[in-house]
This record gives sequence, C-alpha cells and structure tokens, in this order.
Amino acid sequence: MAFPYVPSFIKDPQAVLDFNWDWSAWLGEGETITDKTVSPDAGLSVNSSSIEGGVVSAWLSGGVAGANYIVACTITTSAGRTETRRIQVGVCPR
Repeated sequence: MAFPYVPSFIKDPQAVLDFNWDWSAWLGEGETITDKTVSPDAGLSVNSSSIEGGVVSAWLSGGVAGANYIVACTITTSAGRTETRRIQVGVCPR
C-alpha cells in the first residue's frame, strides 16, 4: 500500500537505529501521550520503543537490502485522541 507524503529514511541491514515521531506540535496544551504502538512491516523489527515528552522513539533492526518498509506509530493521548503516522525505511548496504 502506498502512502502519500510519508517521510523516508535509509538504514543498513546490519544497523540498529533510532527513528522518532515528534507529536509535540500536534498535541493540545497539557495533553500527553499515554500509550504508543510501533508496528513495522514484516522483516523489520522493533528492538525497543519509548515516549519522552511529545516524542515517540523506536530502535529498528533488520530488513533485507533493496526492500522498503512502512513503520506505523500509533498513539493515544490523555485527551482520548488516537492518531497514526507512518515513515518509510529503505534498506541498503552502505
């Protein structure tokens, strides 16, 4: 499935890198992120993820050289709002 306007990043198949979703400008005054889920396409792995202020960070590993993966970050806020943003991660050897 293609998603328009999805930010794209590149990683090596052996790399374990952090990727961030900054929700700060989207959150309302006093609103916080209470839960998050980071879901990559099959073949890419989430080693860990965390919430710090208005930013969700995820450490991603794996992937096959030449493949592109969509990674979705879904949050729930203290105001009961839920939203999903996606990034594309292309895997290529350096």
